[in-house]
Amino acid sequence: MITTDITIIGAGPAALFAVFEAGLLKLRVHLIDYLPQPGGQLSEVYPKKPIYDIPGYPTVQAQELVDKLLEQSKPFNPGFTLGERVESLEKRGERDFVLTTDKGTQINSKAVIIAGGLGCFEPRKPEVADLNRFEGGKGINYMVLDPEKFRNKKLVLAGGGDSALDWTIHLAQIASEVTLVHRSESFRGAPDSVNKVFELSKQGKVNLLLNSNLAKVDGNGVLKEVIVQNKNADDSRVIATDELILLFGLSPKLGPIEKWGLNIEKNSIEVNPEDYSTNVEGVFAIGDINTYKNKLKLILCGFHEAAIASHSIYKYINPGVKYTLKYTTVNGVNAF
Repeated sequence: MITTDITIIGAGPAALFAVFEAGLLKLRVHLIDYLPQPGGQLSEVYPKKPIYDIPGYPTVQAQELVDKLLEQSKPFNPGFTLGERVESLEKRGERDFVLTTDKGTQINSKAVIIAGGLGCFEPRKPEVADLNRFEGGKGINYMVLDPEKFRNKKLVLAGGGDSALDWTIHLAQIASEVTLVHRSESFRGAPDSVNKVFELSKQGKVNLLLNSNLAKVDGNGVLKEVIVQNKNADDSRVIATDELILLFGLSPKLGPIEKWGLNIEKNSIEVNPEDYSTNVEGVFAIGDINTYKNKLKLILCGFHEAAIASHSIYKYINPGVKYTLKYTTVNGVNAF
């Protein structure tokens, strides 16, 4: 079992800044996220999207902001459990929580911060029959957790955003064969990535099927082939494949959090804006997942909530201990 001071559910920008704020208070943090990398929506949905409302940055790309937040938190050595979803939260006593993930990982901490953004992201699935037959390691994937899994394999990817483009570029270097299926003839991703995919297609390293949709998946126990239908012609193509990677984005849902006895209003967790505590003592919520009067769903507001919640947790964990705020401009950043 992993033991820490604070467990943070979620690893988006508010969560990453909470690591820094808690670290200044000498509190250790462990983060859990269903996504395979830190950054939340910024990394998974729009890593190259410019953001304009971060103080001190006239403009910053989403992934660049995540990288800076990770760099800022690094001195405090946070722990990460990625690619796993928290299934249960158990309060065993005062200042004693145990969280268990869908893969059986357990984290014990004195306090919990829920920073799950808009909730637990679940993959958007195309309307193709029998997808469930090949889920769970039988050939169908909704995200790439470990690129090495696909080395020297025949792959079909489907999607038209940054994630589909970026993984096509990367996997073309390690897979034996890569096919990208997209329903349109233009992509929604960054122009540079689009150009790279078209160049890989010209070089014969990627088989590009545009204006096409997945029509069927088939196999005997494990996935063996996909059938792709061209939208502009009465034409279908059977493609032999080892793995199908469906990259149609993620849909946010609260998931198991709904069952934890928290006060919830319209898929958001109600908090006290004085300290961002929930109705469950020792559990706090910050970022887009919480709600209170005059709530603004802005990253910079999540940073503010992270700072206040961290100081509130320090008082909760250390009742009666006097703490004097010390500015980093005077004290610097001192790691453990």
